[in-house]
Amino acid sequence: MPQIHPTAIIEPGAEIAATATIGPYCHVGGKVLLEDGVELLSHVVVAGRTSIGEGTRIFPFASLGHRPQDLKYKGEDSSLIIGRRNTIREYVTMNPGTEGGGMVTRIGDDCLFMANVHVGHDCLLGNHIVMANSVPLAGHVVVGDYAAFGGLAAVHQFVRIGQHAFVGGVTGVERDVIPYGLVIGDRARLVGLNMVGLQRRGFAHEDIQALRGAYQMLFEDANGTLADRVAAVAARYPKVQPVRDLVDFMRADNARGFVQPKLNGA
Repeated sequence: MPQIHPTAIIEPGAEIAATATIGPYCHVGGKVLLEDGVELLSHVVVAGRTSIGEGTRIFPFASLGHRPQDLKYKGEDSSLIIGRRNTIREYVTMNPGTEGGGMVTRIGDDCLFMANVHVGHDCLLGNHIVMANSVPLAGHVVVGDYAAFGGLAAVHQFVRIGQHAFVGGVTGVERDVIPYGLVIGDRARLVGLNMVGLQRRGFAHEDIQALRGAYQMLFEDANGTLADRVAAVAARYPKVQPVRDLVDFMRADNARGFVQPKLNGA
C-alpha cells in the first residue's frame, strides 16, 4: 500500500502505485497517475490528467496539472506527462497541453527543475535537462536532451532549444538555440559552443573539433546565405553525428529564426 499522510486529500479515481509516498497536506486529483516510487513531500498539488513517472520526487508547494495560462483554453481534457526520476523543487508549476498545441505537455526522464521554474502548456522536454531557479518556459517550447538553463533565463513561446545547449542566467531567448550552442545576454546572443558540457559528457575530441569547424563555417566565415552554409557543413561532415544533429535542427521548420552572434561588435 502507498504511504499516504492522513492530512493528504486523494480524490476518487486517482491511481497510486503501492510504493508511492504522499506527504502532509498534498492534494491529488481524480485523473492523476503516480507510478512506483513517486514521492510528494508535502503541500504538493497534482491536478488534471497528469501522470508522474517512477522515482520522481516533488518538493513542497509545487503545482502540477492545473489549467493552462492560455486564454484560448476551453477546458479540453488535455494531459501533462512527467517521466521518471525527475526532481521537481519548491513552487514549480507545470501546465497541461491545449487543443492548439497537441493536447499534451511532456517532460522526459532524469531532469532537475529548481525552485520557481514554470513549464508552460504544450512544451516538449527531453531527458537530463537542468533548469535553475526561476526559469519560465512559455507555451509550445521544445527543449532537447541535456540542455541547461542558468537562473532567471526566460524562453519565448514556440522557441526550440537544441540538445546539449546552455542558456546563461538572466538571458531572454526569443529565437531558436542551436544544439551544442552557448547563449548569453539580456537578449540572447550566440557566443560559441557549450564546450564545458561537451567535455563533461565525454564527447570525442574529433567530434568536438568537427563541431568547431561547423560553427566557424556557419557563423564566422559568413559566405553566402545561412542555408548555403548549412548545406556546406552537411557536405563537409556527412558522418559526424553531432554535426548532423546541428544540420537537421537548422533544416527543420523554423518559425522564430536562430540566435546568432553579434556582428562587428554591434
